[in-house]
Amino acid sequence: QPAKCGACGPGYASPLDAMKGKYCPREEIVYLPCIYRNTGIEKPDYLATVDVDPKSPRYCQVIHRLPMPNLKDELHHSGWNACSSCFGDATKRRNHLILPSLISSRVYVVDVGTDSRAPRIHKIVEPVELFWKGNAANPHTSHCLGSGDILISCLGDPSGNGKGSFILLDGETFEVKGNWENGGKVPPLGYDFWYQPRHNVLMSTEWGPPKVLADGFNPADVEKGLYGRHINVWDWSTHTFIQTIDLGKGSIPLEIRFLHNPDAAEGFVGCALSSAVHRFYKTQKGDWAAEKVIEVFSKKVQGWFLPDMPGLITDILISLDDRFLYFSNWLHGDIRQYDISNTRQPKLVGQVFLGGSIAKGGPVTVVEDKELQCQPEPFVIKGKRVRGGPQMIQLSLDGKRLYVTTSLYSAWDKQFYPDLVKEGSVMLQIDVDTERGGLKVNKNFLVDFGKEPDGPVLAHEIRYPGGDCSSDIWM
Repeated sequence: QPAKCGACGPGYASPLDAMKGKYCPREEIVYLPCIYRNTGIEKPDYLATVDVDPKSPRYCQVIHRLPMPNLKDELHHSGWNACSSCFGDATKRRNHLILPSLISSRVYVVDVGTDSRAPRIHKIVEPVELFWKGNAANPHTSHCLGSGDILISCLGDPSGNGKGSFILLDGETFEVKGNWENGGKVPPLGYDFWYQPRHNVLMSTEWGPPKVLADGFNPADVEKGLYGRHINVWDWSTHTFIQTIDLGKGSIPLEIRFLHNPDAAEGFVGCALSSAVHRFYKTQKGDWAAEKVIEVFSKKVQGWFLPDMPGLITDILISLDDRFLYFSNWLHGDIRQYDISNTRQPKLVGQVFLGGSIAKGGPVTVVEDKELQCQPEPFVIKGKRVRGGPQMIQLSLDGKRLYVTTSLYSAWDKQFYPDLVKEGSVMLQIDVDTERGGLKVNKNFLVDFGKEPDGPVLAHEIRYPGGDCSSDIWM
């Protein structure tokens, strides 16, 4: 952190400070939740600590595993107790990782401050706390707030119906305080969110009702209108739901990212099923709107369970200098890098295929493709053929290394990529050209979660101890 800041809290003063090497050392370890639900292995999910320091003798190895005390939690995404939103508060430290469980509705609070290489459980918030105090369940995204509290978005109510509600945790005791939202109006579905205090706004997205998606994906449910299609707009100061932006039937908007610059009144959302990226922005009237700026065309296929295969955009990220947008197409199998210097006209500058459903020699034949001349080769690294497709992504603070894992969610993994569940997921690393754009797989980097002591496991979202591109929000 900048030496001139005598009494700083966690994180960095600005996104550009976070990118500068002298303030932020290169990441040496990362944390990933590892999931056994739906794999046939009756073991608890765990938090893996992986060594990603090329100078270390344990490079690319899992150096610690913290098992949860319960079965079938479905750990998914994680967040911090404090981040750059608390930069002005010297009493705060980024020393606890918040691990919500998508299916069991437990929230684990993990102490990573005492020993960052050997995390330990600090507290468990039991599901009944979310049920009683917030009539909420299936927690997904957690972000820390400048107030010191922790905000967690939820997918549903305790019965498994969709409900776009939020739970507030006390940042010191980690007790459930109740709901964040005020007023009777709540969106019918929830998923991810991002907030931007300078524009008095919080934006949330929609996946589907937990009881509909818990055990797999049925295209008929999209036809019935059960999956999400809106960005939901909230007034940040009053915590009230004020507007919806319709992105189209069956779009399923998942990850939402504002530009990192706290003055910017725009950002991007990736829609899984329509495989489109929409730019959302504040209008001159002061409300919010969206426009489609990227579309990944479906491919006409044979040998798959539908005749049209969408890219299925799952995770998206923006570099800290707001110059590049990255996203993964989990079904097609590619990761893309776009130059977003002009946010209304993103330019594709990097692309790499890492598995997916359309690789040559597999069961799927592509009969019509608007983008590729031929089907990509199967992806093999260090002698291992990678199953599944690129899914969760995380960018190093300096923007030069992109880390990737291949599992989406255990029930959907089992349905779309049965071999992924049998063989375990992987973590890969891609070198990024930050000057001209361009992506290249690091052939020396492979973490094979198929070789874990208790059997193959599904590793999901990636976090660095010092914060990263998708956890820090600047006030």
